[in-house]
Amino acid sequence: MTENKVVIVTGGSRGIGAEVAKLFAENGYFVCINYISNDAAAEEIKSEISQNGGRCITVKADVSISSEVIRLFETVDRELGRVSVLINNAAILKTQCRLEEISEDRFSEVLRVNVMSCFLCSKEAVKRMSTKYGGVGGTIVNVSSGASKGGSPNEYIDYAASKGAVDTLTRGLALEVAAEGIRVNAVRPALIHTEMHSSGGEPNRVERLKSKIPMQRGGEPKEVAEAIFWLATEKSSFVTGSFIDATGGL
Repeated sequence: MTENKVVIVTGGSRGIGAEVAKLFAENGYFVCINYISNDAAAEEIKSEISQNGGRCITVKADVSISSEVIRLFETVDRELGRVSVLINNAAILKTQCRLEEISEDRFSEVLRVNVMSCFLCSKEAVKRMSTKYGGVGGTIVNVSSGASKGGSPNEYIDYAASKGAVDTLTRGLALEVAAEGIRVNAVRPALIHTEMHSSGGEPNRVERLKSKIPMQRGGEPKEVAEAIFWLATEKSSFVTGSFIDATGGL
């Protein structure tokens, strides 16, 4: 009997994460939607997947805390089976400002959520996927950002720094586990129509900046989800330690 294909999507209740969860479900994966606070949003995505014949669970957990991450993965082990794919999508963004206006607490929180979550979830995934530990392989896709290259001056240097760390983690882990059946890649979205811009204090940010995008429009979450899905599946079987910039040419 073959194992079910199981995906964990952190930050899966909205935006890019929600589109990723639905896309994997459409392709026969058992889906775990991880989220931190919005019960209604998570249940709405779960209900949509279930109504379309998919298998989905929701797990409320702060993935920047080790004990919560362990609980998340143990729940998936018990209810869905061994994880095949991990999508590290959970992240936060704070109000736009210059670097000298960023508090120490804010900088620490952004790095803790955006980087520590990626580290902790990848750690648990490797323990289950790696042939070194009796696993059968798997894939990890990290959701970085075009900000990791542009630096987000005058807006979110702390966020950009966190995504730079995610890029480095992606490359290092990919090389570390390449011979153990695990591929690790990342997608760098930029100027995508999601709720995250409201967290930065400018809900219409994409519209303001779209003229700077060579394609002259913002991206849609589904377009990023398709890139993530490609990297996570056998369609990209010889790709690891790589990045897709979903930025409309920026």
